[in-house]
Amino acid sequence: MASVKMPQLGESITEGTISKWLKQPGDQVKKYEALVEVITDKVNAEVPAPLAGVLKEIKVKEGTTVTVGTEIAVIEETAVASSQAPTPTLPRERGREHEPAAIPEEGQIGQAFSSAPAEQPQGSQSAEGRTRLSPAVRALIEEHRITDAELGRIEGSGVGGRISKKDVEDFIGRRAQPVAANGEQRQAAVTAPGPGTETRVPLTPMRRAIASNMQKSKQTIPHAWTVAEVDMTNVVRFRHQVKDSFKQRESVDLTFVPIIVKAVVEGLKAVPVLNASWSDDGVVLHKDINIGVAVAVDDGLIVPVVHQADRMSIAGLAKSIDDLARRARATKLTIPDVQGATFTVNNPGTFGTILSYSIIAPPQAGILAMDSIVKRPVVLDGDAIAIRSMMNLCLSFDHRVLDGVSAARFLQGVRRWLEGFSDQIPLY
Repeated sequence: MASVKMPQLGESITEGTISKWLKQPGDQVKKYEALVEVITDKVNAEVPAPLAGVLKEIKVKEGTTVTVGTEIAVIEETAVASSQAPTPTLPRERGREHEPAAIPEEGQIGQAFSSAPAEQPQGSQSAEGRTRLSPAVRALIEEHRITDAELGRIEGSGVGGRISKKDVEDFIGRRAQPVAANGEQRQAAVTAPGPGTETRVPLTPMRRAIASNMQKSKQTIPHAWTVAEVDMTNVVRFRHQVKDSFKQRESVDLTFVPIIVKAVVEGLKAVPVLNASWSDDGVVLHKDINIGVAVAVDDGLIVPVVHQADRMSIAGLAKSIDDLARRARATKLTIPDVQGATFTVNNPGTFGTILSYSIIAPPQAGILAMDSIVKRPVVLDGDAIAIRSMMNLCLSFDHRVLDGVSAARFLQGVRRWLEGFSDQIPLY
């Protein structure tokens, strides 16, 4: 027997939710074949089987959230179908297509899975399973002031009856829905002290992860920021001239984002200390320039990564960013799509902002926010006044990694590149 455990699906990810089992007990599975679909705060991913055999038992039901390393299934290492009756499980969800599972590189399988004797089947809840709570679960219990008596009424769905975040969140939802006189549950607002009422919306995994990451960033990184005003008139003119032919040729829109990302890449080449991470042993300079591009989704913000952006043209960046944004909004990103960013570009200007200060995504050393491009009168050389397309760029940087002079040098380099834009700069 081989134990299949919840893998580490990315940096800083500590748990995942079983969305759908793609195989059922008694089914034969091939090595690296998609076994289960898992949802994390960053992506939906298909976890491959670590070996060929027969799926003997499913340990964690669909909809359950468990921590990394938790046993979720058992595979019998044989190509012969087991004659033993399968353990009852939840029925498969229908109507959803699945992309082929990514094949892990050699050496990664051991990190995601390990072979061990199967633990006791999930059935009766053990006292140990109820008392061994993860830090995330304990924090949720304290936040919602769940008493010991209430905790005793929470049925743990994890291995050995262990209580997961999903179990606690479900309990909180039920607690906010008192039973009416006719026996049916009705939605009730949480009454706040004083006049009026408030409705508490339970945190989703993504919202909770964003809150945790941002709090960690502000608590551990000494943020500093600087702003540059950029004349985007030449860029606006160029885009207006080529956007229709580019859309016809490439089937994607040429937005301002890939052009600014190109400027950022050139700026990072000139000031490589910003393409870096802080460590207690020293500043880590990254050879590749991997740009994270923030994408707004229904539940928050996700940052897919354009890997080796320094090797791409403006057209290549446009196509890559468009692909990542589409897949982000369709929850089709893979684990590599959200890993490895060395610098981030945020675009709040698409919502009409004129000056935005962004929080750095650890362990990166900086993030650049681009705001709205607006026409306004500007004094030019010779005291002439003209209507120009202006935009603010705000750079937030880790003051441990670099000082203000390096940050300003980077930002002014980006500004000069954009203001000097012309049709002589290659699109491809």
